[in-house]
Amino acid sequence: MTTPLIYIVAGEASGDVLGARLVAALRARVPGIRFAGIGGDRLAEQGMASLFPMRELALMGLIEVLPNIRRLARRLQETTDDIAARRPAAIVTIDSPGFTLRLAERIRPLGIPVIHYVAPQIWAWRPGRIEKIKARVDRILCLLPFEPVIFEAAGIKADFVGHPVLESGVDAGDGARFRAAHGIAPDAPVLIVMPGSRRMEVKRLLPIFGAALRLLAPRHPGLVPVLPVSAVVAEAVRAGTADWPVKPILVTDIAEKHDAFAAAAQRGAGLIKSGTSSVEMAVAGIPHLVAYRVNPITAAIVRRLVRVPFASLVNLLAERLVVPEYLQEAATPAALAEGLHALLADGSSAGTQRAGFAEVLAKLRPPQGLPSAAAAESVLQQAKLSG
Repeated sequence: MTTPLIYIVAGEASGDVLGARLVAALRARVPGIRFAGIGGDRLAEQGMASLFPMRELALMGLIEVLPNIRRLARRLQETTDDIAARRPAAIVTIDSPGFTLRLAERIRPLGIPVIHYVAPQIWAWRPGRIEKIKARVDRILCLLPFEPVIFEAAGIKADFVGHPVLESGVDAGDGARFRAAHGIAPDAPVLIVMPGSRRMEVKRLLPIFGAALRLLAPRHPGLVPVLPVSAVVAEAVRAGTADWPVKPILVTDIAEKHDAFAAAAQRGAGLIKSGTSSVEMAVAGIPHLVAYRVNPITAAIVRRLVRVPFASLVNLLAERLVVPEYLQEAATPAALAEGLHALLADGSSAGTQRAGFAEVLAKLRPPQGLPSAAAAESVLQQAKLSG
Protein backbone atom coordinates (compact mmCIF):
# COMPACT_ATOMS: atom_id res chain seq x y z
CA MET A 1 0.00 0.00 0.00
CA THR A 2 1.36 3.43 -1.00
CA THR A 3 1.98 5.74 1.94
CA PRO A 4 -0.14 8.92 1.87
CA LEU A 5 1.20 12.15 0.38
CA ILE A 6 0.45 15.58 1.87
CA TYR A 7 1.08 18.59 -0.37
CA ILE A 8 2.24 21.72 1.47
CA VAL A 9 2.41 25.25 0.06
CA ALA A 10 4.22 27.91 2.10
CA GLY A 11 4.85 31.34 0.63
CA GLU A 12 7.11 33.06 3.14
CA ALA A 13 9.52 32.45 6.02
CA SER A 14 6.90 32.22 8.78
CA GLY A 15 4.87 29.74 6.75
CA ASP A 16 8.02 27.70 6.09
CA VAL A 17 8.55 27.35 9.85
CA LEU A 18 4.90 26.41 10.40
CA GLY A 19 5.10 23.85 7.64
CA ALA A 20 8.26 22.27 9.03
CA ARG A 21 6.73 21.83 12.48
CA LEU A 22 3.57 20.42 10.94
CA VAL A 23 5.58 17.90 8.91
CA ALA A 24 7.41 16.73 12.05
CA ALA A 25 4.12 16.37 13.95
CA LEU A 26 2.50 14.44 11.07
CA ARG A 27 5.47 12.08 10.83
CA ALA A 28 5.16 11.36 14.54
CA ARG A 29 1.60 10.16 13.92
CA VAL A 30 1.91 8.49 10.51
CA PRO A 31 5.33 6.88 9.96
CA GLY A 32 6.34 6.93 6.32
CA ILE A 33 3.98 9.75 5.34
CA ARG A 34 5.33 11.67 2.32
CA PHE A 35 5.41 15.37 1.48
CA ALA A 36 5.73 17.54 -1.61
CA GLY A 37 5.06 21.17 -2.42
CA ILE A 38 6.63 24.62 -2.03
CA GLY A 39 8.73 25.72 0.92
CA GLY A 40 12.00 27.15 2.12
CA ASP A 41 14.97 26.07 4.19
CA ARG A 42 12.96 24.76 7.16
CA LEU A 43 10.82 22.45 5.05
CA ALA A 44 13.95 21.39 3.16
CA GLU A 45 15.47 20.38 6.50
CA GLN A 46 12.45 18.10 6.91
CA GLY A 47 13.23 16.49 3.56
CA MET A 48 10.68 18.28 1.37
CA ALA A 49 12.04 19.43 -1.98
CA SER A 50 10.42 22.67 -3.17
CA LEU A 51 8.82 22.79 -6.60
CA PHE A 52 10.44 26.21 -7.10
CA PRO A 53 12.16 28.73 -4.79
CA MET A 54 9.75 29.95 -2.12
CA ARG A 55 11.24 33.47 -2.27
CA GLU A 56 9.37 34.02 -5.55
CA LEU A 57 6.13 34.16 -3.53
CA ALA A 58 7.43 36.40 -0.71
CA LEU A 59 5.72 39.56 -1.94
CA MET A 60 3.30 41.87 -0.16
CA GLY A 61 1.23 44.91 -1.04
CA LEU A 62 -0.90 45.81 -4.04
CA ILE A 63 1.71 47.94 -5.78
CA GLU A 64 4.57 45.59 -4.96
CA VAL A 65 2.86 42.55 -6.53
CA LEU A 66 1.88 44.17 -9.84
CA PRO A 67 5.28 43.91 -11.60
CA ASN A 68 5.40 40.19 -10.79
CA ILE A 69 1.90 39.17 -11.91
CA ARG A 70 2.99 37.23 -15.01
CA ARG A 71 5.62 35.24 -13.16
CA LEU A 72 3.22 34.50 -10.30
CA ALA A 73 0.60 33.33 -12.82
CA ARG A 74 3.12 30.89 -14.32
CA ARG A 75 4.03 29.56 -10.90
CA LEU A 76 0.35 29.19 -10.04
CA GLN A 77 -0.23 27.03 -13.13
CA GLU A 78 2.94 25.03 -12.47
CA THR A 79 1.77 24.26 -8.94
CA THR A 80 -1.72 23.32 -10.13
CA ASP A 81 -0.27 20.90 -12.69
CA ASP A 82 2.04 19.33 -10.08
CA ILE A 83 -0.84 18.71 -7.69
CA ALA A 84 -2.96 17.21 -10.46
CA ALA A 85 -0.12 14.84 -11.35
CA ARG A 86 0.65 13.80 -7.76
CA ARG A 87 -2.94 13.49 -6.43
CA PRO A 88 -2.09 13.97 -2.73
CA ALA A 89 -4.36 12.87 0.11
CA ALA A 90 -4.70 16.50 1.20
CA ILE A 91 -3.29 19.94 0.47
CA VAL A 92 -2.19 22.30 3.25
CA THR A 93 -1.88 25.91 2.15
CA ILE A 94 -0.09 28.07 4.71
CA ASP A 95 -0.90 31.78 4.95
CA SER A 96 0.07 33.87 1.83
CA PRO A 97 -3.61 34.05 0.81
CA GLY A 98 -2.92 36.03 -2.36
CA PHE A 99 -1.31 32.93 -3.85
CA THR A 100 -2.61 30.03 -1.80
CA LEU A 101 -6.31 30.82 -2.05
CA ARG A 102 -6.02 31.30 -5.81
CA LEU A 103 -4.35 27.92 -5.93
CA ALA A 104 -7.17 26.42 -3.85
CA GLU A 105 -9.68 27.73 -6.38
CA ARG A 106 -7.74 26.21 -9.29
CA ILE A 107 -7.51 22.75 -7.74
CA ARG A 108 -11.07 22.60 -6.42
CA PRO A 109 -12.31 20.45 -9.34
CA LEU A 110 -9.79 17.75 -8.35
CA GLY A 111 -11.80 16.98 -5.22
CA ILE A 112 -8.72 16.92 -2.96
CA PRO A 113 -9.29 18.21 0.60
CA VAL A 114 -7.78 21.67 1.16
CA ILE A 115 -6.78 22.79 4.66
CA HIS A 116 -5.73 26.41 5.02
CA TYR A 117 -3.34 27.04 7.91
CA VAL A 118 -3.51 30.59 9.39
CA ALA A 119 -6.96 32.04 9.02
CA PRO A 120 -7.24 35.06 6.70
CA GLN A 121 -7.88 38.09 8.90
CA ILE A 122 -11.40 38.80 7.71
CA TRP A 123 -12.12 40.23 11.18
CA ALA A 124 -9.60 42.95 10.35
CA TRP A 125 -10.48 43.83 6.78
CA ARG A 126 -12.53 42.72 3.76
CA PRO A 127 -15.04 40.51 5.60
CA GLY A 128 -16.78 39.83 2.29
CA ARG A 129 -13.96 37.42 1.41
CA ILE A 130 -15.50 34.75 3.60
CA GLU A 131 -17.81 33.46 0.85
CA LYS A 132 -14.91 33.01 -1.55
CA ILE A 133 -12.91 31.26 1.16
CA LYS A 134 -15.86 28.94 1.83
CA ALA A 135 -15.92 27.95 -1.84
CA ARG A 136 -12.21 27.16 -1.91
CA VAL A 137 -11.20 25.40 1.31
CA ASP A 138 -12.55 22.55 3.42
CA ARG A 139 -11.04 23.48 6.77
CA ILE A 140 -9.22 26.39 8.39
CA LEU A 141 -6.64 26.13 11.16
CA CYS A 142 -6.89 29.25 13.32
CA LEU A 143 -4.11 30.75 15.43
CA LEU A 144 -6.36 33.06 17.44
CA PRO A 145 -9.08 31.90 19.83
CA PHE A 146 -11.84 34.17 18.54
CA GLU A 147 -11.51 33.13 14.88
CA PRO A 148 -13.29 29.73 14.64
CA VAL A 149 -16.70 31.11 15.57
CA ILE A 150 -16.45 33.64 12.72
CA PHE A 151 -15.75 30.99 10.09
CA GLU A 152 -18.14 28.40 11.50
CA ALA A 153 -20.96 30.95 11.33
CA ALA A 154 -20.33 31.03 7.58
CA GLY A 155 -20.35 27.23 7.33
CA ILE A 156 -16.58 26.67 7.20
CA LYS A 157 -15.05 24.01 9.44
CA ALA A 158 -12.46 25.74 11.64
CA ASP A 159 -10.22 24.68 14.53
CA PHE A 160 -8.32 26.80 17.04
CA VAL A 161 -4.92 25.08 17.12
CA GLY A 162 -3.04 27.66 19.19
CA HIS A 163 -0.36 30.10 18.18
CA PRO A 164 2.84 28.41 16.91
CA VAL A 165 5.09 31.00 18.53
CA LEU A 166 4.39 29.21 21.82
CA GLU A 167 6.58 26.30 20.70
CA SER A 168 9.16 28.34 18.83
CA GLY A 169 11.68 28.34 21.68
CA VAL A 170 12.04 32.12 21.63
CA ASP A 171 11.92 32.10 25.42
CA ALA A 172 14.55 29.36 25.86
CA GLY A 173 17.73 31.16 24.80
CA ASP A 174 20.90 31.87 26.76
CA GLY A 175 21.53 35.61 26.94
CA ALA A 176 24.90 35.30 28.68
CA ARG A 177 26.10 32.95 25.93
CA PHE A 178 25.11 35.45 23.23
CA ARG A 179 26.84 38.33 25.01
CA ALA A 180 30.00 36.27 25.51
CA ALA A 181 30.06 35.10 21.88
CA HIS A 182 29.92 38.68 20.58
CA GLY A 183 31.87 40.48 23.28
CA ILE A 184 28.85 42.40 24.58
CA ALA A 185 29.09 43.77 28.11
CA PRO A 186 26.51 42.46 30.64
CA ASP A 187 24.95 45.91 31.04
CA ALA A 188 25.01 46.91 27.34
CA PRO A 189 21.52 47.27 25.82
CA VAL A 190 20.70 44.84 23.01
CA LEU A 191 18.19 46.11 20.44
CA ILE A 192 16.38 43.42 18.45
CA VAL A 193 15.50 44.85 15.03
CA MET A 194 13.04 42.91 12.85
CA PRO A 195 12.13 44.65 9.56
CA GLY A 196 10.18 41.70 8.14
CA SER A 197 10.63 38.56 6.08
CA ARG A 198 9.74 40.07 2.70
CA ARG A 199 12.18 41.97 0.53
CA MET A 200 9.78 44.88 0.00
CA GLU A 201 9.31 45.26 3.77
CA VAL A 202 13.06 45.28 4.31
CA LYS A 203 13.62 47.83 1.56
CA ARG A 204 11.00 50.16 2.99
CA LEU A 205 11.71 49.81 6.72
CA LEU A 206 15.48 49.44 7.06
CA PRO A 207 16.34 53.05 6.11
CA ILE A 208 13.87 54.34 8.71
CA PHE A 209 15.14 51.95 11.37
CA GLY A 210 18.75 52.91 10.59
CA ALA A 211 17.97 56.62 10.89
CA ALA A 212 16.24 55.99 14.24
CA LEU A 213 19.31 54.12 15.46
CA ARG A 214 21.50 57.08 14.46
CA LEU A 215 19.46 59.26 16.84
CA LEU A 216 19.22 56.66 19.60
CA ALA A 217 22.82 55.38 19.81
CA PRO A 218 24.40 58.54 21.34
CA ARG A 219 21.88 58.40 24.20
CA HIS A 220 22.70 54.76 24.99
CA PRO A 221 26.44 54.09 24.74
CA GLY A 222 27.27 50.49 23.98
CA LEU A 223 23.91 49.83 22.25
CA VAL A 224 24.12 46.70 20.08
CA PRO A 225 21.56 46.20 17.29
CA VAL A 226 20.82 42.58 16.40
CA LEU A 227 18.86 41.56 13.30
CA PRO A 228 17.53 38.00 13.05
CA VAL A 229 17.15 37.37 9.30
CA SER A 230 15.84 34.62 7.04
CA ALA A 231 17.73 33.43 3.98
CA VAL A 232 15.14 35.13 1.74
CA VAL A 233 16.17 38.63 2.86
CA ALA A 234 19.68 38.11 4.29
CA GLU A 235 21.51 39.83 1.43
CA ALA A 236 19.06 42.73 1.34
CA VAL A 237 19.48 43.25 5.08
CA ARG A 238 23.27 43.08 4.84
CA ALA A 239 23.28 45.72 2.11
CA GLY A 240 20.68 47.88 3.87
CA THR A 241 22.63 48.04 7.12
CA ALA A 242 26.08 48.65 5.62
CA ASP A 243 26.01 52.35 6.50
CA TRP A 244 24.39 52.10 9.93
CA PRO A 245 26.12 54.17 12.62
CA VAL A 246 26.52 51.10 14.84
CA LYS A 247 27.51 47.86 13.12
CA PRO A 248 24.67 45.37 13.66
CA ILE A 249 24.94 41.67 14.37
CA LEU A 250 23.06 39.64 11.75
CA VAL A 251 21.75 36.33 13.06
CA THR A 252 20.59 33.50 10.78
CA ASP A 253 20.78 30.54 13.16
CA ILE A 254 17.57 29.86 15.10
CA ALA A 255 19.33 28.93 18.35
CA GLU A 256 21.44 32.07 18.21
CA LYS A 257 18.33 34.12 17.54
CA HIS A 258 16.83 32.78 20.74
CA ASP A 259 20.03 33.61 22.62
CA ALA A 260 19.85 37.15 21.26
CA PHE A 261 16.24 37.43 22.45
CA ALA A 262 17.31 36.32 25.93
CA ALA A 263 20.05 38.96 25.95
CA ALA A 264 17.54 41.66 25.01
CA ALA A 265 15.06 40.42 27.61
CA GLN A 266 17.76 40.88 30.26
CA ARG A 267 18.68 44.38 29.09
CA GLY A 268 17.30 45.80 25.90
CA ALA A 269 14.26 46.31 23.69
CA GLY A 270 12.81 45.54 20.27
CA LEU A 271 12.06 47.56 17.13
CA ILE A 272 9.88 45.41 14.92
CA LYS A 273 7.39 45.42 12.11
CA SER A 274 3.77 44.55 12.90
CA GLY A 275 2.60 40.94 12.81
CA THR A 276 3.75 37.71 14.42
CA SER A 277 7.03 39.31 15.48
CA SER A 278 5.15 41.19 18.20
CA VAL A 279 3.94 37.90 19.68
CA GLU A 280 7.51 36.55 19.53
CA MET A 281 8.67 39.55 21.54
CA ALA A 282 5.89 38.93 24.07
CA VAL A 283 6.87 35.28 24.52
CA ALA A 284 10.53 36.26 24.95
CA GLY A 285 9.57 39.02 27.40
CA ILE A 286 11.16 41.82 25.36
CA PRO A 287 9.59 45.30 25.65
CA HIS A 288 9.23 46.66 22.15
CA LEU A 289 7.49 48.99 19.78
CA VAL A 290 5.86 48.26 16.43
CA ALA A 291 6.49 50.23 13.26
CA TYR A 292 5.25 49.71 9.73
CA ARG A 293 5.04 51.43 6.37
CA VAL A 294 3.73 50.29 3.01
CA ASN A 295 3.44 52.04 -0.35
CA PRO A 296 1.28 55.17 0.16
CA ILE A 297 -1.27 54.00 -2.42
CA THR A 298 -1.56 50.62 -0.72
CA ALA A 299 -1.93 52.39 2.64
CA ALA A 300 -4.72 54.63 1.34
CA ILE A 301 -6.66 51.61 0.09
CA VAL A 302 -6.09 49.57 3.24
CA ARG A 303 -7.23 52.41 5.52
CA ARG A 304 -10.63 52.31 3.85
CA LEU A 305 -10.95 48.59 4.53
CA VAL A 306 -9.36 47.98 7.95
CA ARG A 307 -11.86 47.27 10.74
CA VAL A 308 -9.63 46.88 13.82
CA PRO A 309 -8.06 49.49 16.09
CA PHE A 310 -4.55 48.00 16.33
CA ALA A 311 -1.83 46.55 14.09
CA SER A 312 -0.08 44.51 16.80
CA LEU A 313 -1.57 41.13 17.67
CA VAL A 314 -0.54 41.74 21.27
CA ASN A 315 -2.71 44.86 21.39
CA LEU A 316 -5.61 43.18 19.60
CA LEU A 317 -5.69 40.31 22.06
CA ALA A 318 -5.25 42.59 25.06
CA GLU A 319 -7.94 44.89 23.64
CA ARG A 320 -5.83 47.89 24.62
CA LEU A 321 -2.54 49.55 23.70
CA VAL A 322 0.14 47.45 25.42
CA VAL A 323 2.78 47.98 22.72
CA PRO A 324 3.28 51.43 21.11
CA GLU A 325 2.47 51.49 17.40
CA TYR A 326 4.03 53.79 14.79
CA LEU A 327 2.31 53.34 11.44
CA GLN A 328 2.83 55.04 8.08
CA GLU A 329 3.46 58.79 8.61
CA ALA A 330 3.92 58.24 12.35
CA ALA A 331 6.86 55.88 11.72
CA THR A 332 9.53 58.61 11.66
CA PRO A 333 13.11 58.11 12.85
CA ALA A 334 12.67 60.75 15.58
CA ALA A 335 9.47 59.16 16.92
CA LEU A 336 10.96 55.66 16.91
CA ALA A 337 14.14 56.83 18.64
CA GLU A 338 12.13 58.57 21.35
CA GLY A 339 9.90 55.53 21.88
CA LEU A 340 12.89 53.21 22.19
CA HIS A 341 14.65 55.60 24.55
CA ALA A 342 11.61 55.48 26.84
CA LEU A 343 11.73 51.66 26.94
CA LEU A 344 15.48 51.53 27.57
CA ALA A 345 15.53 54.26 30.18
CA ASP A 346 12.28 53.66 32.08
CA GLY A 347 11.91 50.33 33.86
CA SER A 348 8.24 50.94 34.63
CA SER A 349 7.34 51.19 30.91
CA ALA A 350 8.99 47.84 30.23
CA GLY A 351 7.33 46.29 33.29
CA THR A 352 3.89 47.43 32.17
CA GLN A 353 4.42 45.79 28.79
CA ARG A 354 5.51 42.49 30.36
CA ALA A 355 2.37 42.38 32.52
CA GLY A 356 0.30 42.74 29.35
CA PHE A 357 2.29 39.98 27.65
CA ALA A 358 1.33 37.42 30.31
CA GLU A 359 -2.35 38.20 29.85
CA VAL A 360 -2.15 37.80 26.08
CA LEU A 361 -0.13 34.57 26.02
CA ALA A 362 -2.68 32.80 28.20
CA LYS A 363 -5.21 33.29 25.37
CA LEU A 364 -2.99 31.74 22.71
CA ARG A 365 -2.63 28.21 24.07
CA PRO A 366 -4.61 25.39 22.37
CA PRO A 367 -7.05 23.35 24.46
CA GLN A 368 -4.40 20.62 24.82
CA GLY A 369 -0.92 19.80 23.59
CA LEU A 370 1.29 21.84 21.29
CA PRO A 371 0.02 23.92 18.34
CA SER A 372 1.79 21.75 15.75
CA ALA A 373 0.26 18.58 17.23
CA ALA A 374 -3.22 20.12 17.20
CA ALA A 375 -2.72 21.23 13.59
CA ALA A 376 -1.49 17.76 12.55
CA GLU A 377 -4.55 16.11 14.08
CA SER A 378 -6.86 18.45 12.15
CA VAL A 379 -5.03 17.72 8.88
CA LEU A 380 -5.26 13.95 9.43
CA GLN A 381 -8.96 14.20 10.24
CA GLN A 382 -9.67 16.16 7.06
CA ALA A 383 -7.57 13.77 4.96
CA LYS A 384 -9.37 10.81 6.59
CA LEU A 385 -6.06 9.44 7.83
CA SER A 386 -6.86 9.73 11.52
CA GLY A 387 -8.17 6.86 13.59
